[in-house]
Amino acid sequence: MKILYLDDDIVVAVKPPRVLSTDEPGGLPGLVRQALGDESADVRTVHRLDRVVSGLMVLARNAKSAAELSRQIREDLFQKEYLAVVHGCPEMPAGEFRDLLFRNKQERKTYVVPEPAKGVQEAILTYQVLNSAENLSRVKIRLITGRTHQIRAQFSSRKLPLVGDRKYSLLEDACEIALWSHFLGFAHPTTGEKMTFTLEPPEIYPWTEC
Repeated sequence: MKILYLDDDIVVAVKPPRVLSTDEPGGLPGLVRQALGDESADVRTVHRLDRVVSGLMVLARNAKSAAELSRQIREDLFQKEYLAVVHGCPEMPAGEFRDLLFRNKQERKTYVVPEPAKGVQEAILTYQVLNSAENLSRVKIRLITGRTHQIRAQFSSRKLPLVGDRKYSLLEDACEIALWSHFLGFAHPTTGEKMTFTLEPPEIYPWTEC
């Protein structure tokens, strides 16, 4: 359990793959409590990563901080950027994906759909291709909206599935999903100070390929 920043109001930690973001057995808040050596510590999830996704997360250490960070997320004042490795290469070196997404709760899967309907939400992200090699591309992604499985569904719908994505790709990659929470930017919930955190993904496949 790697902790990058800690004070009385927040903790910034690195979520390992296949760990839940939420406060349930084996979830990230519990791992943070273990790292702090206090099983009764107040640690609250304010944003989520998919279970299989790794990287930076900020958690609140009291109710006031949780409420303030949640407000920033609702009002689009909370910045999140990701790195991904995808199969193929987007047509443009940078751009915007704007889609309508439908979440099938029974399948636990998100689909790009052509028309508005009940349960359909708009999804927007921007991307920049950082490097390409051997039919793989490293892409930096900024979420404008935060829909479930948004990045995975939007890239897969364009025949650019994420490497290691066993839900949205038909390709069999012998690695964890190549989606990494790379950057967080927000105002400290008590002081208002601008906080930014950046962390590169581990030096393992497929990150070492492009």
